[in-house]
Amino acid sequence: MVTSTPRPAIGSCLLNGPVIPPAKNPRFKVLVLAEPGGHHIAYTRAAKPWLDQLAADSNFSIQYIQNTDLINEKFLEDFRLFIQLDYPPYAWKPEAAKAFEAYINAGKGGWIGFHHATLLGEFDGFPMWQWFSDFMGSIRFKDYIADFAKGKVMVEDTAHPVMKGIKNGFWIEKEEWYTYNKSPRPNVHVIASVDENTYSPETAKKMGDHPVIWSNPRMPGKNVYIFMGHSPDLFGNSDYTTLFRNAVSWAARP
Repeated sequence: MVTSTPRPAIGSCLLNGPVIPPAKNPRFKVLVLAEPGGHHIAYTRAAKPWLDQLAADSNFSIQYIQNTDLINEKFLEDFRLFIQLDYPPYAWKPEAAKAFEAYINAGKGGWIGFHHATLLGEFDGFPMWQWFSDFMGSIRFKDYIADFAKGKVMVEDTAHPVMKGIKNGFWIEKEEWYTYNKSPRPNVHVIASVDENTYSPETAKKMGDHPVIWSNPRMPGKNVYIFMGHSPDLFGNSDYTTLFRNAVSWAARP
């Protein structure tokens, strides 16, 4: 849910903790950034055990953080993959923002962003992060379906590794479906889009061309943005969990 009111304090205990090695010699380390509260906390709570199990099964380790206080260039050197699970592109510490830009610009690791990563604009007294807007296709957040809607996601690039094993045309039962000031398509590689004609209930909040999964191939670091990331029920959707698993495998690959 989008709000212009102050967000919950970032720094409570839900996800804080040390690196959790699932095995004696993990193949690589993953950094997961998610807020400790707010409207999407149920999604984060469902994601954590799912990710922990994936890490155990795939032999990698995870460090969860709830704010950007620790992030600098030295800190990011330890991680092959940065997952922005539930954290907007504002309220980052300046050093953290600079370090993240360097991480992506130099291809030091991969990135997967969900949902809030395209909450681009002026929120809670913070200016828009222009670099991040350009990273996401030079877009700006415009509106969202506050009462949620079911929608059908259509795969456009069936050959992309993140879509392996996913049928073309899968349903998301409950989502907010952001709209932007324009489609990111001219500036990114679109992997999938939502068919706005399938929205249930019907809504006037539509873009016409509405990508929901995309990558920016101009960035050296592997990256994929996946809009869907609001409901904990997503972790009961086999297409979504396959997408998430594929994204981790692809983005973490050197």
